[in-house]
Amino acid sequence: MSYILWFVYHYPLFMAFAWILGSIVYRMRRTHRRRGEGPPSLESYPRMSVLVPCHNEQECIAETIDNMMKIDYPDFEVIAIDDGSTDKTPSELARLQDEHRNLRVVTMAENGGKARALKAGTLVSNSEYLVCVDADSFLSPDALKWIVWHFVKFPRVGAVTGNPRIRNRTSLLGKIQVGEYSTIIGMIKRTQRIIGKVFTVSGVVVAFRKRALVDVGFWSDDMVTEDIDVSWKLQSRFWDIRFEENALCWILTPETVAGLWQQRVRWAQGGAEVLLKYSHTLLDRRQRRFWPVYIEYLISLVWTYAFFFAAAIGLMNIFFDLPAPFALARIFPPEWTGTFLALVCMLQALTALAFELSVEKSIVRYIFWFIWYPLAYWVISASATFVGLPRAILRHRGEHAVWDSPDRGLK
Repeated sequence: MSYILWFVYHYPLFMAFAWILGSIVYRMRRTHRRRGEGPPSLESYPRMSVLVPCHNEQECIAETIDNMMKIDYPDFEVIAIDDGSTDKTPSELARLQDEHRNLRVVTMAENGGKARALKAGTLVSNSEYLVCVDADSFLSPDALKWIVWHFVKFPRVGAVTGNPRIRNRTSLLGKIQVGEYSTIIGMIKRTQRIIGKVFTVSGVVVAFRKRALVDVGFWSDDMVTEDIDVSWKLQSRFWDIRFEENALCWILTPETVAGLWQQRVRWAQGGAEVLLKYSHTLLDRRQRRFWPVYIEYLISLVWTYAFFFAAAIGLMNIFFDLPAPFALARIFPPEWTGTFLALVCMLQALTALAFELSVEKSIVRYIFWFIWYPLAYWVISASATFVGLPRAILRHRGEHAVWDSPDRGLK
């Protein structure tokens, strides 16, 4: 039992130090400009297509499309794909198309899922570079310039994932997710980029080279999280994925417990589905750069169930006189280790803040949530994974993964 408790306590600590070190190395190895210096300049800028898949987006699609028209890029088009909406989204898109000459609308007869909508947008696009953005998201005006540099300079780059930023920051859940995207998600992507393989692009803001998508057969229709799956498909075919922290995208996140729970379980289920689908990578030496990412995720699954086992034993100790070795089991570590854990969380938060200040100056106002979120992250992640893994195992492959309108925050 003592070994299980040791693992439950030390694994998050080890990963925190790994993310801190990886983020520092990432910053030291960056060769192009930081945000304050502006995006790298090119002799010419190729045409780009911005794909916006929509399903029942009547409340936000007009604001999103109007924001797209403010993008500072010499040659781009916006393609909105209406995926069988049952509200007023089609009429809103028709109106917007009359107002904006570089907006095109694709209408799907029925809801076929985000993957199918993106395929349709890709097939009608007339550019080699595609930027996929959710229907409730705002791209920063210079985002395309930050992204296209990677494609032009490096022919093997198949995708560039941007940097999501939280728009709705008034509620408690909104504020703590600001800390999550900065102290966890951003640091993980920087660290994985140093390793060489990224577990997943950010589906809310990601750009693709069309030739790379054709090479891997586009997105999979039957995966709950098409963004994780396409990341592995691309990298399995030896396409490179970059993380561009300066390509900002302002997003809405769930501000209800039910909405947040639904989102995190879907993420956990999608990650587990990919783990099962690509298990063969461990047997292929050519895919050895995948091994650290795959093994780390596998260990995180083991940690989830070890965490709940230790928690259950700890609770039972409160009500029952358990025999050795369970009698000494406790959920929390000794006094000094609890203090050390808090210090590590603070160090992680301060490191993340140092990086985030280069892309968003106002982030310093949320430092309180930075410090505490790493503790909450492990509990939320473990709970979602505990439910998501069985769903991934039991789900029948081949079923189309359709979508519903997500929780977009409090009104």
